[in-house]
Amino acid sequence: MTGELQAVLFDSGGVLTRPVGGRWNPRVDFEETVLRHDPTVTPERFAAAIAAGEDFFAASASTPDYDDYHRVLLRHLGLQPTPGLLADLSREIPVTSVVELCPGVAETLDELRRRGVRMAVVSDAWAGLPDMHAALGIGDHFEAYAISALLGCRKPDPRMYRHASDALGLRPQECLFVDDDPELVAAAVELGYVGRVMKPDGAAPPPGAPPSVTGLTEILDLF
Repeated sequence: MTGELQAVLFDSGGVLTRPVGGRWNPRVDFEETVLRHDPTVTPERFAAAIAAGEDFFAASASTPDYDDYHRVLLRHLGLQPTPGLLADLSREIPVTSVVELCPGVAETLDELRRRGVRMAVVSDAWAGLPDMHAALGIGDHFEAYAISALLGCRKPDPRMYRHASDALGLRPQECLFVDDDPELVAAAVELGYVGRVMKPDGAAPPPGAPPSVTGLTEILDLF
């Protein structure tokens, strides 16, 4: 490693992982599950309910309870959030049927570990994120997790970033933060972290935004 950088703090979704089917929430089997309980629900009703769920997320101070999120969607579908339906919506299914690794992730994490770079995750996510990473074969790379559902706040709250760097015993300037949201990277930079915006499509970030990378392997040049 060169310079002061000693660690990488990764966002998860959009940096390490991506959703099968292109949608994070609700998960890809939501419509299929609901239709088993009520086959009359139309695509238009699903679209409206999913939009209401996005508004619910946006208004939440931290990542909300999974069942509470589903209750919002079901309420907009005109369905009763019965215990059976809620359990069906959150039933365990193979992680790989819902989430996959972004290109280059496994190779980059392995190389960072070989170089002695320490790693943590800073993510607006539910508490089960470490288990998901373990199922995808990358969980053992990370020494710490800052998860919104557990900390009761979301990025760009400084507590999210500092929880991870403090857990590593490092100063902000010793940590690179990588996220696909330019505003969240800019917030980290203001706190003293080094930042990179993940832009896999190669699109230019907004004026004044931190530098971007098109793939995770590019951050190896910083270590």
